[in-house]
Amino acid sequence: MPDIRVVVVDDHAIVRDGLVALLGALDGVEVVGSAEDGRQALHVVGETTPDVVVMDIQMPHLDGIEATRFITGRHPGVRVVMLTMNEDDETVLSAIRAGASGYLLKGSGAEEVLNAVRTASAGGMVFGAALAARVASYFAAARPPVPERDEPFPDLTDRERDVLELLASGSSNDAIARALYVSDKTVRNTVSSIYAKLHAAGRGEAIVKAREAGFGRGER
Repeated sequence: MPDIRVVVVDDHAIVRDGLVALLGALDGVEVVGSAEDGRQALHVVGETTPDVVVMDIQMPHLDGIEATRFITGRHPGVRVVMLTMNEDDETVLSAIRAGASGYLLKGSGAEEVLNAVRTASAGGMVFGAALAARVASYFAAARPPVPERDEPFPDLTDRERDVLELLASGSSNDAIARALYVSDKTVRNTVSSIYAKLHAAGRGEAIVKAREAGFGRGER
């Protein structure tokens, strides 16, 4: 299996260099670039086409959330894992809506960071232990914004609904392919179609919209 290609983005040189050294020393990971702000990150990602970007939030010129929105919009195959000191609910949810596939707090151990990079690369979502329960509570508390008799997302095909159901439950692309007995390529194409029909910038925003409509919770 090829190494997971990673770009590190952080405006503090000592943190950025530390992350590059940490990730570069892990088996199965190759650091292919780094950037000191969101604007530079867009250039580096365009040049290197990584699998995963490890992204800080508070940065000059272009913050991590806006950079994530641009990256996931321009490069749908690139996953972004936020690694930041910010843990307020509004920031976490803004990152998810921007397309982030993971959210960790700085101070996370090497194994937790590696797990997040691997999970994001495989198409899943991951949150640090301190955040997972809060994110789950938000999803559980979400209420469908449409009347019960209305079928949400009427433009979706039956296959897309099946995929969205699994997507909303947190399944990775690999797990969806196994559950539906289809190829990974079919899942990727279907997920991309779902993003377009839901007007979602990425996986996180699609999951938020799906959960609010009852997908992934057995309420449809």
